Amino acid sequence: MDNRLIELLVCPLCKGPLTMRRDEEQRPVGLACAADRLLFPIRDGIPVMLESEALPLETEGQGP
Repeated sequence: MDNRLIELLVCPLCKGPLTMRRDEEQRPVGLACAADRLLFPIRDGIPVMLESEALPLETEGQGP
């Protein structure tokens, strides 16, 4: 994903900033909202910014 796009996107719930989460191989897996503790998945290079598709963020040191 293009970093410029990430800078334009905000959390659809609180309008707060999002951070990119990556897997062990440095592939983007989702956009995280720290305020809402949600991870919006990235599928086929497209962020899915729907509340119903968001996953709960795991505690630091665990998960993506």
